[in-house]
Amino acid sequence: MEKKILVVDDEKLIVKGIKFSLEQEGYHVECAYDGEEAVQKIKEHDYDMVLLDLMLPKLDGMEVCRQIREQSDVPVIMLTAKGDDMDKILGFENGADDYITKPFNILEVKARIKAIFRRHQNVEQKKDGHSDTITVSNLVMDFEGRNVSVEGKEINLTVKEFDLLELLVRNSGKVYSRENLLNLVWGYEYPGDVRTVDVHVRRLREKIEPNPSDPKYVHTKWGVGYYFQA
Repeated sequence: MEKKILVVDDEKLIVKGIKFSLEQEGYHVECAYDGEEAVQKIKEHDYDMVLLDLMLPKLDGMEVCRQIREQSDVPVIMLTAKGDDMDKILGFENGADDYITKPFNILEVKARIKAIFRRHQNVEQKKDGHSDTITVSNLVMDFEGRNVSVEGKEINLTVKEFDLLELLVRNSGKVYSRENLLNLVWGYEYPGDVRTVDVHVRRLREKIEPNPSDPKYVHTKWGVGYYFQA
């Protein structure tokens, strides 16, 4: 099935170039040129991915990402001319799954997109004839439906938050370094800061833990990394 991607950027030449390149890969591409238009399109249509510029008129990329997360867990890759690490951290805080700094090579953009789609495809292929659900204490993960609930309440996780939790839950007790988690969860040699993992773990704890400061599920092995244990 053809993947549908929304490209959001106020620089029309950049949008035109991305659109052309992605359509050459077989994707269906739609475009928006300001934050309000992007939010409206996402409300009206289903997309498989959003490429979202940070600096947008009307609503900036951070606000657009926040509003997307209120209604959808569609993967979001943020595009920005800023190289500041704080912008990256804020992007992840607001629910972005990945981050690419301008000027970028379109081959890198394609690689990031393919990595995220490949991760989802691999998840779908894990069906092996038995119920793909794990229950640990009050936490239930339905891997096939990509749903998580705690004490019967459904938790809205972003794509990367779900992928991170899935890896830890499927390998309960195993400690992963932040570098390993970057490579395994992001699906490629991620050229980013390991603080990306810390941000995602913190967001995950805020959503699934009864007391995020005293985790019940996702624990820290000081000096080593993170692991799941109930």
